[in-house]
Amino acid sequence: MIDPALRESATFDRPTIAAIQRAAETGVYDIRGWGAKRPLPHFDDLLFLGASMSRYPLEGYRERCDTDVVLGTRYAKYPLHLDIPVTIAGMSFGALSAQAKEALGRGASEVGTSTTTGDGGMTPEERGQSKYLVYQYLPSRYGMNPTDLRKADAIEVVLGQGAKPGGGGMLLGQKISERVAEMRTLPPGIDQRSACRHPDWTGPDDLAIKILELREITDWEKPIYVKVGASRTYYDVKLAVAAGADVVVVDGMQGGTAATQEVFIEHVGIPTLAAIPQAVQALQEMGVHREVQLIVSGGIRTGADVAKALALGADAVAIGTAALIALGDNDPRYDEQYRELGSAAGFYDDFQDGRDPAGITTQDPELAARLDPVEGGRRLANYLRVLTMEAQTIARACGKAHVQHLEPEDLVAVTIEAAAMARVPLAGTSWIPGVTGA
Repeated sequence: MIDPALRESATFDRPTIAAIQRAAETGVYDIRGWGAKRPLPHFDDLLFLGASMSRYPLEGYRERCDTDVVLGTRYAKYPLHLDIPVTIAGMSFGALSAQAKEALGRGASEVGTSTTTGDGGMTPEERGQSKYLVYQYLPSRYGMNPTDLRKADAIEVVLGQGAKPGGGGMLLGQKISERVAEMRTLPPGIDQRSACRHPDWTGPDDLAIKILELREITDWEKPIYVKVGASRTYYDVKLAVAAGADVVVVDGMQGGTAATQEVFIEHVGIPTLAAIPQAVQALQEMGVHREVQLIVSGGIRTGADVAKALALGADAVAIGTAALIALGDNDPRYDEQYRELGSAAGFYDDFQDGRDPAGITTQDPELAARLDPVEGGRRLANYLRVLTMEAQTIARACGKAHVQHLEPEDLVAVTIEAAAMARVPLAGTSWIPGVTGA
């Protein structure tokens, strides 16, 4: 029992003291998974203006509210036609077990959406169970080959990640199994650090050449995505469009990662809420909003988050951390084992260690066997259905016959920071900080 008269420092609170003591003891910076844990303006700071007298709502059980989305209409011969506007973000085999990758493919396919390979290449389990599979082309080029590019349904050129824009990936030696090492052409058991920039180009002009090369390899059939970590979003989106992207993916700093330095996760990048209006503005100024589709990721948890991202101008969203939780990450049934690792259910973020009791972020065969891909896929599909139904519920309440008809006019903010970032009025006023007068 702590004496209530004791006053904790706001600057040097207990987690900060613990971090200083750990650094002093080990001389090593902290590496972890997950995403930013600091409080940030987010979708919870926005509210929808449901219909009443001035707007006409739709009846939930009799009037349609569609959820489909088409990605890659700009240049690709075969755009992706998805049934829902929620996709699965890139998470590699290596960071995740083969069972987890298969489960992601199963769950996404059951509801008619796409999943993404991540760093490290394409596994037969994932391709075999994925109706729509996006192949990530990363700076490491691990597992990259033209055959797998042609097997994919779309290609995502990754320039950055929301949890670590400007930084490369990490996969520690305990997760470099024989199979992972073979796919990545690495020695087993040795820490791997991915490059922070692509070796194939030095700027947007070179990127345009690379995108043309990828189109020629795939006979112009596949949509080409370009993914950026949210930082200088306005300029990055414009450059991605100029380089020839069909789809731009913007990943905010609440996005997750399998492993990187905590200082990166907490102090680099901008919140998802701030990135979306910048991306939309860039697309609108170039006259390609909706022609070049925008996918937003980073902290999507609920159907309300999905609806708010769409209202701000996104065409679809991508989920990563939430998808792993749906599979069983941080499940309370493993709480005792999480505590043996110095954590607890709901707090576990040491994905880099490869000792995940849930069998998701591990290459240990015994642990990985705990995850049933069929059951995991079923759970993920259920979660994706709930996200979609929640977004539909909100869209109908706002009088929309399609979730993509949601718009900024349907939103207000409850904090000044959120109003300024999202560029919507503060609730009860017409004031948008930085845009309109007080």
